[in-house]
Order: sequence, then C-alpha cells, then structure tokens
Amino acid sequence: MLSGLVISLIMMMAVGMTAVAGESKTSSQDYLDSLNVGVEALLTPDESNGAMGKAGTEEKEGEEEAVPGNLLADNSASRVQVTESMVTESIESGKQQEKEKKSDLVMADVQNALNVRAKADEDSEKVGVLYKDCGGRILERKDGWTKLRSGDLVGWAKDEYLLFDEEAESMADEVGNLIVTIDTDTLRIRKEPSTEAGVFALMAQDDELDVIEVVDDDWISVKYDNEIGYVSAEFVDLDFHIDEGETIASIKAREKAEAEAKAKLTANQGAVAVGADDTRLLAALIYCEAGNQGYEGHLAVGATVMNRVRSGAYPNTIYSVIYASGQFTPALNGKVARVYGGNIPESCMTAAREAINGATNIGTATHFRRVGAHDGIVIGDHVFW
Repeated sequence: MLSGLVISLIMMMAVGMTAVAGESKTSSQDYLDSLNVGVEALLTPDESNGAMGKAGTEEKEGEEEAVPGNLLADNSASRVQVTESMVTESIESGKQQEKEKKSDLVMADVQNALNVRAKADEDSEKVGVLYKDCGGRILERKDGWTKLRSGDLVGWAKDEYLLFDEEAESMADEVGNLIVTIDTDTLRIRKEPSTEAGVFALMAQDDELDVIEVVDDDWISVKYDNEIGYVSAEFVDLDFHIDEGETIASIKAREKAEAEAKAKLTANQGAVAVGADDTRLLAALIYCEAGNQGYEGHLAVGATVMNRVRSGAYPNTIYSVIYASGQFTPALNGKVARVYGGNIPESCMTAAREAINGATNIGTATHFRRVGAHDGIVIGDHVFW
C-alpha cells in the first residue's frame, strides 16, 4: 500500500512538472525513465541486509549505480503502463478501505419501545428503553447483540431491532435535526447576519436552538420565538441531534416530577380538573413552535404531540412526550416553562383542547420540520409526516 502511494505521488509530480516546464516528448520520456529507475531502487530489497534498496544512501565518489538491464531496454512505454496500473490499484485499494469503514451510528427499528439490558441476555436486568426513532453509538457487538450509548443510557439491545450503517444514517437524516448550543456566558440573537444588526434577545450558556441553515463560516440562522434569528458560529457548538433513550432511573424521576407538578398545580388552583395543566402545557408548546402561524398550524403541532401520546412508540402522557430526551428544543431550553407561566393566546389553548379531544389535520403524523426539509403535509411554515 505504501509503495503504491509513493509511486502515485511520484507519477503525479512527474506529469505536473513536465506540463509546467513545457518539455519536449523526448525529454519528458527521459525524465520518466529516470523516475522508474528511482522507483525500482525504492522497491528492490538490499540483498546484503534486507533493507529498502540504495535510496537515501550516499554513493561512493566515482562509483556509478548499477541499473537493472530490463530498465535499460527500449520499453519505456510498458514501464509507464505498469506504473499506471500500480497507481490504479492504489486508488482502488483506498476506495475499498473507505467503503469498509463502518459507521458507529445505531438506530432503533421498532414500532414501540425497545428494551435495553445490562448484559447481552434477554433475562438480564432492564436498564432503559429506546423509543421509536431513537439512536445512539455502538460500543461493542457480539452474538446478535449490540452494546450502545444513547444519552445517559448504556446497555445491550438485540440486533434484530436495530438499524446499522447506511440504513441507520438514512433514518437519522430523516428524523434528526441540527441544533446549536450556546458556548459562552451570553450570546445575542441577531435579526440579520451582522454584528451591526438588531437583537432579538440574549441567550444564556448551554441554551439550545434549532438550526435553520448554516449561512456561512461566521453565521448560523436559528429558530427563535417563531422568528428567524442569527448567531455567531464562533460562540456556539453545532451538533446533529437525534432522540435519545432513557434509563430506568430517568423514567422514574420524570414520572415523579410529572406527578408532583400535577399535584402542585391542582392544589394551587383548587377545583381545577386533573389534566388542565396538560392542556396548558401543550398550548405552551404550540405557541413556542407555531405561535406566528394560523389556527391550522397550531392544531397540527398539537396533533403531532397527541399522535405520539397515543402511538405506544413514545411515552404515554403529554408531559412525558414534550420533555422526553431530545424531542422538542423549546422544552429543553426552558422556553416552554416560561410561556406556561405567562399569557398564552386563546388560539393555542383552543388548538390544545381540540388536539387532546382527537382532532387532527395531519392524520397520524408524529414529526414536523420547517418546510423544505422533508416530504409530507405542508401547513404554514412546517411539513408534517
């Protein structure tokens, strides 16, 4: 392999130098002949010590280096042809090595949840779950099982319920999304990609925003408060985000927090019916995701959440779906909580109530993105599938 690469480099240098100098056909051939002699010296073992030929050693003064007889014959054309063959083999070898590189991405291939266990054994302790469309990174594979890491979850899952390589990459492209995480104390969200532009708001360190487009080396457009904002690429971390699995401990903690939140809200508001807080929570998410759109856009976002709740492929409550790891960026960065405690437009509240009661204008779709990112049902600025 190394020798093939050396020859490739020498041949490219030879052709390039010949073209630049404008050499005649005869002088070019003489130059190639001399290169072949050098290559032969590189590739011919030194019979005295088994090392690589005489290349790189000093010749004694007045002593002429012996040239193999076959290279002195008038067969320069065949010598060039052999060298080109070696170059081709080197290129093909490189392509094959690249092809053999395996991605470490793995995606869950289930309609519901996939159990992840402590050991590669169906009777082993369950340490967490991967929901539909969740993914992770391969740590180890053996006997039809894969050890993976997905967020905080580390454990073994059966290969028959997983996707690997190209299939995993394809699914990740479909369901994942780019996000930026603020990597400085505070960062301005600009109205235009310029340091002279107006400012929407200041974001705190570790806040996350959905990426719309990487504009150039300096600016990234992001979704902020139903507007298109711009952040300096220098002060954010760009990452491709896919839904992550949950550990058993995380599931229990989330369910406990959900129960406490409901109890607290019910106690504070007296006769408020159980579930009213879920309606408000869903309305808050609707506002965060589609507040600048009409009622149809509001209902579509609400229906997306409720389709997940009913599907069995995701957590089975509104709170759990909205706050499950990696699903809705406004929930992760705290915006939903802020909106929940403020004034929510009545249109968003109405859409939340209707979606909870079963209304939908997107069928059974469980995903949405900005228009142009996927095929599906287009409503307002989003496409649903």
